[in-house]
Amino acid sequence: MVESKKHILTSKGMQALEDELQELKVVKRKEIAQKIKEAREQGDLSENAEYDAAKDEQRSIESRIEELEKIIKNAEVIDETAIDKDTVSIGSTVKFHDNEFDEDLEYRIVGSTESDILKGLISNESPLGRALIGSKIGEEIEVEGTEGEKSTYRILEISRAEDL
Repeated sequence: MVESKKHILTSKGMQALEDELQELKVVKRKEIAQKIKEAREQGDLSENAEYDAAKDEQRSIESRIEELEKIIKNAEVIDETAIDKDTVSIGSTVKFHDNEFDEDLEYRIVGSTESDILKGLISNESPLGRALIGSKIGEEIEVEGTEGEKSTYRILEISRAEDL
């Protein structure tokens, strides 16, 4: 039997997935069932674009529900209260200085399932996330980019979600 991948999540990330699953199961399923019912009432289903679109949407929703259930079933929720404030780990928010561009950046390290660079959430599996994990304030880390170039960063602050 193939073992499913463990999904590392913060408590906030787990709550967001559970909320999405609940919304899909309770609200979206009812909405799509109503759309299908209304499309059926229009008669000939072979040439009914509304019916086809509703069935496609239903497949998409059911696929997402299945995906969310697998993620939640195989989730490992990080106890953020147990995070060492002196060392970067999953759940830490890290402020660091980009030496190349002379700017300060701040990201929260999360599992790959909830990463979203636009929201300041980077995966522990990304090159930068891997390099940050285990570092301490004042340390310099080096990250190799896709083209082989290297960037260096200096850790300025480490905090937990509850500290923010």
